[in-house]
Amino acid sequence: MGYPTKIQLISRKKTANQYYINFPTAIAEAMGFSKGETVYWEIHDRRTMVLERPDAPPSPLEKTTAR
Repeated sequence: MGYPTKIQLISRKKTANQYYINFPTAIAEAMGFSKGETVYWEIHDRRTMVLERPDAPPSPLEKTTAR
């Protein structure tokens, strides 16, 4: 299931316009985002953007290799 989100535009008179995308709380909590965390956006194509979290905690679902 996806979460629809509106893009917000803040028009400034003296500086460049700013666009904002807010994450729904359910997504932010499920991803374990923290305040002030830096993320990077990559444009895949005109329909797809990828969010990268270089300092994300490891997934609890990742399988470990058995010895």
